[in-house]
Amino acid sequence: MSLAHADPLTLTSNLTAADSGSASLGPIGDWVVGLMETLGAPGAGLAVAIENLFPPIPSEVILPLAGFAASQGDLNVVAAIIFTTLGSLLGALALYGLGAWLGRDRMRTIARHIPLVDVDDVDRTEAWFQRHGPKAVFFGRMLPLFRSFISIPAGIERMHLLKFALLTTAGSLIWNTVFILAGFWLGEQWHVVERYAEILQYVVIAVVAAAVIWFVVKRIRKHRAGRTDGPI
Repeated sequence: MSLAHADPLTLTSNLTAADSGSASLGPIGDWVVGLMETLGAPGAGLAVAIENLFPPIPSEVILPLAGFAASQGDLNVVAAIIFTTLGSLLGALALYGLGAWLGRDRMRTIARHIPLVDVDDVDRTEAWFQRHGPKAVFFGRMLPLFRSFISIPAGIERMHLLKFALLTTAGSLIWNTVFILAGFWLGEQWHVVERYAEILQYVVIAVVAAAVIWFVVKRIRKHRAGRTDGPI
C-alpha cells in the first residue's frame, strides 16, 4: 500500500465494522472518512487544515480516526502524522496572514468600537505577547480553541515568520502524534479519545468564560467608579 493512499472499500468496511458496536461516526466523522477514502493521508491533512480555520470541526475526532485507519492498514501512520502536521501549519499560516492584514492600527480601531474594551487593552496584550509570544504559539497548539486563534495575534505582532512556522510545527507535531498514536493503539475503541479530549475542551472553555466574566465585572466597576469620581 502506498504511503499516502488507502483502498476506499477497505477503509469504509473497517470503519463501518468498528462503528457497529459504538456510537455513529456522525457527519464530521463521515466527512473525514470521505476525505481519507479519496486522498488517503493527505485527506486527513486537509481536514486538519480546515479544522484550524473552523474550530467547530474538532481535531479530536480527525486525528484518532486517522490513527485507527492506520491501525487497520488503510493509512501509513507516519504519513498520517506528517500530512496532519503539514495541514496544521497551513491552517495556522492562513490565520497568521489574517492577523498580519489586521495589524495594530486596525485592532486599535476595532477596540474603540467594542463595549468595555479600551485601546490600552490592545497595548497590554501586545506587550504580553512580546514577552510570551513564542511560548504561547508553541503550547497554544496543544489547547482546544487556542490552537487556532493563537495564530492571529502572532500575525498582528508580525512574529518572525520562520520562527512562527517552526514553533507551530513543533507544537502541532506533538499534539497530532499523541492523538494519532492513541487512535492507532486503541484500534476499534479510537472514539474513547474524543471523550477525554472533550474534558480538556470543557476545562479550557470554563477558564476562558471565567476570565471573560472577571474582565467584564472589573471593567464595569472601573467605568462606574469613573462616573462616580467625575464632576457632578
